[in-house]
Amino acid sequence: MHQMAAANSNASPLLNEIQNYLRVTRDDIRVVSQRSADGLTRTLLVMQILSEEHTMNRLGAMDAADAIPAPYRDTPIGRLIEYHNLERPPDVYTQAQLLIGMCMDHRKHLRIPDNFAYILRAGGANLRYSEFKVSYAIAVGGVRAIALIGHNHCGMVNLIARQEQFVQGLVDAGWEREWAEQHFQHFAPMFEIGNEVDFVLSETKRLRLRYPKSIVAPLLYRIEDNRLYWIRET
Repeated sequence: MHQMAAANSNASPLLNEIQNYLRVTRDDIRVVSQRSADGLTRTLLVMQILSEEHTMNRLGAMDAADAIPAPYRDTPIGRLIEYHNLERPPDVYTQAQLLIGMCMDHRKHLRIPDNFAYILRAGGANLRYSEFKVSYAIAVGGVRAIALIGHNHCGMVNLIARQEQFVQGLVDAGWEREWAEQHFQHFAPMFEIGNEVDFVLSETKRLRLRYPKSIVAPLLYRIEDNRLYWIRET
């Protein structure tokens, strides 16, 4: 008992850092506190903190029209940012102006006018398995701009850490455990994105090669303030 109390006491500075940098929920803090004596868990948490700092250093805020990167101004990408970040009044559209690829996460909501965009949602904003839909928006819909929007604290990062939760959740929903384990092992490598920023940048490069006459903008949505940031590419 004394050893556990000492371990939790020693961990409190780390938990304060985690709360400050990652802004995790109280439930998350309790889970971390219970596991804080585990050296591997502590190491992973420190890695998360460093990853978050690294991510923030690569983002550019867009709190004014002149803060929007020049290549995106006066384009559908620029208008997207103005609608969402700068509260530009909605215009009237009868045809989509761009394609937005974003994560399926329920914490993300864009402020945009009706009919302004095609929107594809996929885990981690991974459009590799939605390419026909991307092609449809470009070929039939006529759009020439793609906004690829990742977000921080994405569930598609470090999927292996969620394996037991994933498997048990399917078991609770009626699956056999063996089937659930095989399901995770087969698909998790396909949908793991690693680091959110790195993945968005790599996917942006892929889409630019695939659709060379379209503007593709790498953006990140921060859950904490619900704002869009541009990702530095150099």
